[in-house]
Amino acid sequence: MKSGYSRVETEQSEQPTNSWIAPYTAQYRWRFIGAIALGTCAALCAVMLLFTSGYLISKSALRPENILMVYVPIVGVRAFGIFRAVFRYVERLAGHDAVLRVLADQRVKLYRILEPQALFLRSRMQTGDVLGALADDVERLQDIYLRTVFPAVTALVIYGAAVLAFGSVDPMFAVCMALYMLFIAAVLPAISLKLTWRWRVQLKRENSKLYTRLTDGVLGLGDWIASGRAAVFVQWQEEDEEHADQIRRRLRRWNRWRDFIAQFVIGLMVVSVTLWAGQAASAAQLPAVMIAAFVLVLFPLTESLLPVGDALGHMPDYRESLERLNRLEGQEGTGTDTVGKKDIDNRNKDTDKNRNQDRSKDSGGYNEQDKELQQDSREPSLNTGQHSSSIRGYGNDSNAAADGRIRLRIPPKLRADIAIEQVSYRYAPEGEYALQDISLHLPQGKRLAILGRSGGGKSTLLKLIQGALSPSSGQVLINDLPVEMLGESVTEVVAVLNQSPHLFDTTVANNLRIGRPDATDEEIRQVAAQVGLAGLIESLPQSYHTPMLETGLRFSGGERQRIALARVLLRKTPVVIFDEPTVGLDPVTERELMRTMLDSLQGKTLIWVTHHLIGAEKMDEIVFMENGKIVMQGSHEQLLAREERYRRLIELDRPGWLERQHETPLPPAASK
Repeated sequence: MKSGYSRVETEQSEQPTNSWIAPYTAQYRWRFIGAIALGTCAALCAVMLLFTSGYLISKSALRPENILMVYVPIVGVRAFGIFRAVFRYVERLAGHDAVLRVLADQRVKLYRILEPQALFLRSRMQTGDVLGALADDVERLQDIYLRTVFPAVTALVIYGAAVLAFGSVDPMFAVCMALYMLFIAAVLPAISLKLTWRWRVQLKRENSKLYTRLTDGVLGLGDWIASGRAAVFVQWQEEDEEHADQIRRRLRRWNRWRDFIAQFVIGLMVVSVTLWAGQAASAAQLPAVMIAAFVLVLFPLTESLLPVGDALGHMPDYRESLERLNRLEGQEGTGTDTVGKKDIDNRNKDTDKNRNQDRSKDSGGYNEQDKELQQDSREPSLNTGQHSSSIRGYGNDSNAAADGRIRLRIPPKLRADIAIEQVSYRYAPEGEYALQDISLHLPQGKRLAILGRSGGGKSTLLKLIQGALSPSSGQVLINDLPVEMLGESVTEVVAVLNQSPHLFDTTVANNLRIGRPDATDEEIRQVAAQVGLAGLIESLPQSYHTPMLETGLRFSGGERQRIALARVLLRKTPVVIFDEPTVGLDPVTERELMRTMLDSLQGKTLIWVTHHLIGAEKMDEIVFMENGKIVMQGSHEQLLAREERYRRLIELDRPGWLERQHETPLPPAASK
């Protein structure tokens, strides 16, 4: 599921840097041009300040008869000094304003790349790589403008102006100065870049490894301590730090040599200018008072050229960051192959009739509930170009978005009929199918349990229902609309409670409001009572304003799951997915939590993914999946009656249960 975003953020190019650099350069070009112009003016004022100061010093040393003889250079020194500071301040202000705007857009773009992949990001990337992209790579991109583009363009302008100025006095001397400055601004940085490229790439990779190793160690810190190998982890971390420090020392050592060479060349320039100016003054080609002016002007001139060397030295860092960000961007489409409107229309052809026939057979006991829910909603038609569907309970908040997805306003009581029709999916075009020919129908209020071994396709099926993946064939529909068309609005229809819901280090009330930020205090108390936590929370020192500590350490595992369930209830979505929420809980807590979940979700569609058969008799339908296919399907009573394997699984999961139920006659439905 991709989120729609601006043209700047989606524009693609063959060059790896274009999608992260070129679009923003074009968008903010006038701000960049303004910052460069201000920087150039500041550099020119600095040059003229020293030139005028040198002339004023020499002229004043001759003890002129009247102060008016040096009045003009005095005014010039004051003016250039003031304007230099003003231009520099405004240039920094304008440059950082433009770059921070770009940085904000790039952060939004990165989030919108990562957010659709959240359901399967951890299976593709390590946490440290994502942390490096968020904390380092995007931040690094701002230096491309501030430390590379702006100084380089300013240096180029100053270089050209200086050569022209020297050429107006002595062309041969101008050629000599041009070669000196070219060495400082281009030759020396190029040599430095060639020598340090490999080191900087290695340093970037070492930093990435440090991010990965550190996050992995922090997440598994308890296991390191429990196994008695904490010292080994610290040793590995210190070794990685030492490798990175060795590379940094090499870079610092070379930078010192580079700066020494640059200063040596500047010294040669000063000697050369002094000799040339002395000879020119002796030959009456140059006034003697201009000697100091030409010598002093070299210092601000070379100061404008020196940043180019440092700027080019960071090119490997920029390239590595851009490559990693482009890898993230390239992965965005691999797991979220959003189906285009044409494909959706083709898949919808010739299915309406069959779907209606199937639903009339399957919905059996849900007709009365459907009628009751339908009284609380309306059926406005929602049109999206060629695709037109009747969407029960949806309010059209706006027109179809630019990416073809629907943006919906969800009313408080929404019905959501889910149809999964001949769905197959594979992660790679030529790979094996993770799901194959799956068909299910979930009318509003139905309770479905999905069981199976790890790798059987359960998680893939959930991602398809949530719209995170698009089927390779077949279709997943919510109220007759392909789930891919819902875009971000699918979160208004489907809520998920997984194995390890994250609880933030804030108050209990704030954690609950993550489900719905505008929830009132009374609504929070109601959902807390529904999940059986009202008494516990009110007994806390600050009641609902009590801090939960990091990851909710104040509460037990079962209590944390109940808090997460309260979030789901606040969402008021018609469909709730439970992805093994009772894993790791003791049997008693597991039964109590399951009873609470079922009691609090009356009337909602429930999809329960589990490895246990506890509570299976309370489900309307049970599906067993193996190797991406449904191998058993039916109600608890039906499977008991006809599936020997199901009975064995019941006996393994709940020893003695069949014996206790032996004398209880099966309902008539089981014999059908």
